[in-house]
Amino acid sequence: MTQAPILTLTLNPALDMATEVHELIPGHKLRCTEPLLDPGGGGLNVSRAIKALGGDSLALVAIGGLTGDRLAGLIRQEGVTFLSILGPGETRQSLTVNEVTTGKQYRFMLPGPVWGEAERARVFTLLRATARPGGLSVISGSQPPGVPVDFPAQLAASMPETRVVLDTSGATLTEAVRHPIPGLEVLRMDGPEGEELAGRPLPTLEDTAEFAQSLVRRGVARTVIVARGAEGNVLADAGQRLFARAARVRVKSTVGAGDSFVAAFVLSLARGQSNAEALALGSAAASAAVTTDATQLCRPEDVMRLLPECVVSAA
Repeated sequence: MTQAPILTLTLNPALDMATEVHELIPGHKLRCTEPLLDPGGGGLNVSRAIKALGGDSLALVAIGGLTGDRLAGLIRQEGVTFLSILGPGETRQSLTVNEVTTGKQYRFMLPGPVWGEAERARVFTLLRATARPGGLSVISGSQPPGVPVDFPAQLAASMPETRVVLDTSGATLTEAVRHPIPGLEVLRMDGPEGEELAGRPLPTLEDTAEFAQSLVRRGVARTVIVARGAEGNVLADAGQRLFARAARVRVKSTVGAGDSFVAAFVLSLARGQSNAEALALGSAAASAAVTTDATQLCRPEDVMRLLPECVVSAA
């Protein structure tokens, strides 16, 4: 199946470790199980899931230090095509700990090294050399310390002939809504982030759809997606408001659900499918991801099995 080029950008990747303890007790030495190690970070996870789903992408990943070397080795093991950007300092690590007695999950995210002007300049140079006209470029995950809050807008401006997909949070998301990025193709956010931006609760699908479409009308993005957790995903563009129901599954870990959604959604668009088809596949991928272990993403056989449940309707 033919597809348009997909580029993903991960400026603040992490060596993800996941382990279990019987019980979290303050002040005690806690004996952990053998950790699972995975390459992590929003854009990198998107590329990993695209690979799992049978697609192709090029991942641009900032890598530094011995942890960065370990991360690069794990990326190669998975067969993901990537180019490394020389990052400052040491690539960060993250730790996910499951408590067996309660089933609770604890996530510890280190901040990552501070970026300066030299690192930012290297990113722009690489983007101008690798972004393909007519392709899709995914800016996903946390931004590294030291970059300005409008950095995604600067990144997008260096890829003017590609369709840019932004999946971010916090101050970076707020900035992208208050000061829209020209020509942004897709903006994705979670439900609580949508409520914070709206300044009010969004209790119903219709509320979420109206909010998402109001952002489209304001020129924030051509398509806005708001995830409603276990309920499903809402999409709005200029002409329609859609809802894709999430499949009913037993949740093991919510880590990676958003990245799996973005991967399937973008891959579907790159293959020329409609927003409705992409929304259904994205919802199936997110549903599949929550059935896997902490640092694992969606499995293709689960995505295809769950896809019929992710029915798309008007919102």
